[in-house]
Amino acid sequence: MTNCNVCSLSGDHPGISVDATGLCNLCRLDIAGDLLVNFRYTSGVFAEFQQAPPDPDARYDCLFMYSGGKDSTYMLDKFVNEYGKRVLAYTFDVPFESAHAADNIRLAREKIAADFVLDADDENIKKVMREVFNRPAPAKPGSYLDEKLPCASCRTFFVLRAVLHAYRNGIPYIAMCADPQQILTMESNVREIVRGFYQRFGDRLTDEVFRGELERILFAEDDELPRIVFPFIAMRHDYDPDAIVAELKAKGLYESSPLETHCTLFPLLNYYAFKHWNCMFYKLNAASHARAVRRNGTGTERSTFSIKFPQVLDITRVEERLRKVTLEIAAGQGDREQQLREVTGIFRDLDADEDAARFVATSFVDMPQVAADVGIWLP
Repeated sequence: MTNCNVCSLSGDHPGISVDATGLCNLCRLDIAGDLLVNFRYTSGVFAEFQQAPPDPDARYDCLFMYSGGKDSTYMLDKFVNEYGKRVLAYTFDVPFESAHAADNIRLAREKIAADFVLDADDENIKKVMREVFNRPAPAKPGSYLDEKLPCASCRTFFVLRAVLHAYRNGIPYIAMCADPQQILTMESNVREIVRGFYQRFGDRLTDEVFRGELERILFAEDDELPRIVFPFIAMRHDYDPDAIVAELKAKGLYESSPLETHCTLFPLLNYYAFKHWNCMFYKLNAASHARAVRRNGTGTERSTFSIKFPQVLDITRVEERLRKVTLEIAAGQGDREQQLREVTGIFRDLDADEDAARFVATSFVDMPQVAADVGIWLP
């Protein structure tokens, strides 16, 4: 299969085609029109949110989806202490969440003057994850972002939980801290998010895990529904993960690295991507970095996604190494200590520090136990 000469994406990557000149459709900007429409809509909604005066009849200006990661911690601090917004910080307690993210949430509760609410539904989010991971192999050639389906499905589940919470409590906006690259590909219309979940999982499972409540969203009046805003749309040209982490640590709001706040399903997300699409989970992100380096000389002037890559990176070699060890662990083969060293080395090559790399490596060798806990079938 032909690979793109610029970003190294393969022509069999879902949603990707490589032409006779060796360029993929992303490097040719063939999908730019659709992304631009979404960009204009999300920009308009955020501008409306910024200009909206406080509603005297409402307790909160927005429900803020707070995960404990660097992006949401950074923006929660800004919403409260710079923008003066009345915020309900909503955290969905994902059962696969990193302990480091939980520590960051504790720090935020101590230092940021917002109201905090914790939501949870372990049984049903695990049910959704089992459905995604254990379903038959997806049809080929696939669509753009299909390799990220489990991650997108998990995120959509708790976004819809947040939508229902905001709807019940009359909160007009929901703030989501997707990074600038994620913003371009995420649906922001709450009705369309509901429809998409029904289409992906069917009426029976959707009504079961949401207890039939989502129908209220489908048939509500437009002015009754919360609107989703993406705060990072306003700083898309200045998004710098390293600067965000440094500022948070200086304020005592963050005590980890971005890799250490990954959920415990991260290795399984890579397993799914390798098994069905022959690519690592972050392949699109790495390809975007390669595209920036090729066009701008470096990949450091501007970052559009939350994971940074070293300027000189052999994506193909990194992917080969990660594929081999991931599939070996999933099959119950190989030596645990050797696998720990190999995964640690891979993420050190991706510029993670030693502690972060070992944290991720430990999560990889623990993948079979996590799969068994959720009910995900491995070979």
